[in-house]
Amino acid sequence: MADKTAPWTKEVPTACLVLADGTVIRGRGLGATGSAVAEVVFNTALTGYEEILTDPSYAGQIVTFTFPHIGNIGTNVEDIEDLNPAARSGAVGAIFKADVTNPSSYRASEHLDQWLKRRGVIAMSGIDTRALTALIREKGAPNAVIAHAPDGKFDIEDLKRQAREWSGLVGLDLAKEVTSGQSSVWTETPWVWSEGYAEQHAPTMHVVAVDYGVKRNILRLLAGLGAKVTVVPAKTGADEILAMKPDGIFLSNGPGDPAATGEYAVPVIKDLLETGIPIFGICLGHQMLALAVGAKTVKMHQGHHGANHPVKDHTTGKVEIVSMNHGFAVDSKSLPQGVEETHVSLFDGSNCGISLAGKPVFSVQHHPEASPGPQDSHYLFRRFVNLIREQHSEPALAER
Repeated sequence: MADKTAPWTKEVPTACLVLADGTVIRGRGLGATGSAVAEVVFNTALTGYEEILTDPSYAGQIVTFTFPHIGNIGTNVEDIEDLNPAARSGAVGAIFKADVTNPSSYRASEHLDQWLKRRGVIAMSGIDTRALTALIREKGAPNAVIAHAPDGKFDIEDLKRQAREWSGLVGLDLAKEVTSGQSSVWTETPWVWSEGYAEQHAPTMHVVAVDYGVKRNILRLLAGLGAKVTVVPAKTGADEILAMKPDGIFLSNGPGDPAATGEYAVPVIKDLLETGIPIFGICLGHQMLALAVGAKTVKMHQGHHGANHPVKDHTTGKVEIVSMNHGFAVDSKSLPQGVEETHVSLFDGSNCGISLAGKPVFSVQHHPEASPGPQDSHYLFRRFVNLIREQHSEPALAER
C-alpha cells in the first residue's frame, strides 16, 4: 500500500549559507559535509563547472553558478585544472539553483555529487541564485559560511559568528597554499577531439613557469607551441630560476591578495626583469608584475568571474570574449611611465593587460587559456613564444 503521508512530509533543509551580515539562506546539501568559511562570488559561465571548481584561483571562495543546470554532464578525469588533485586546490563551496541530475555525457565517469564529496567541496542546491547574484552585485562579494549536515541541524549563531569574524581575502596569501611542492617538468599538450591529450617530445625552447596556482591548460598551450615547461614553486628565487637557463619565464594565475603574495614574489620578479628574458603573466601573475614595476592593486566590488567578458586589445584594436576570474585588479591610474595599458574590460573599463616599453614583457588579467570559455585570446601564447623566437633570430609564428 502506498505511503499516503509522504506528500505531507516537510522537507528538512540540509544545507545553509550564512552571510557575514546575518543573512541565512537554506537549501539542499550535496557534496562534502561540514562547513567552510570563504568569500561568495558568482560565475556566469554556461559550461565548464568542473574546470571552474578545480581552478586554484578560486581557493578561499564559494562559487554561485548563475546558469541554473549544473552537473548534467557529470565529471571526468580529463577536465580538472589543478596540478595536484590530491591537494584539492580550488573552490571550497558551490551553489546551484536546480538539483543535480544523473550525468548524460559519454565522457562522464562520475556523478557530480560523488566528485564533490571526494574533493571535499561543500555544495547546496535549491537556491534562488538570481537573488543571491543580485545581492552580490549590490553589496559586493560577502564573507560567508557554507554548511552541509544530513540531519539539517546547524548552530546558526556560531555560523554567523564565523562569517562575521573571518578576515576575508584582503591581505591573505593563498598562493603558498596551492603552489607546487617541488619543481616538475610538464609535457602534456592540448586536448584533441577523439584523441585526448598528447605528449610533447621535441621541445624547441625552455619556459620556467612560476606556480602561484597554475591551471593545466596554460601549461598545455605552452607545451603545444614547442616549450619544455619547468614548473617551480611560488617561492623559488631568481637565482634558482636563472640557473635553469630559461628562454622565457611565465608568471601564473593564482588566488588571494596579490599584495600579500607579492611580499616574496615581487623582489624575484624585479630581478627577473633585469635579465632581458621574455616574461608573460596571467591573472595573479599580471597583478604581481604590475606591483613589481610600481603600480598598485585594489580589491574589486564583486570581481569578474565568467566566460563571456568583452576585453579590448589596444595593440590590435580588436575585441575578444574571454574568461575572467579575479577579485583584485591593477589600478590603471597607478601605472608608471614606461608601462603601457594594452587591454581593458569593456564592462567596467578596468585594466586587463600591460606591456613594458623596450622590454619583452607583458601580462593580461583575463585567462587566455580558457578552460572553460572562448579561445579568442589563445594568440597571446604565440605572442609570448614569438618574443622568445625573436631572441633566437627565428621567424615569428602567425598570432591568429
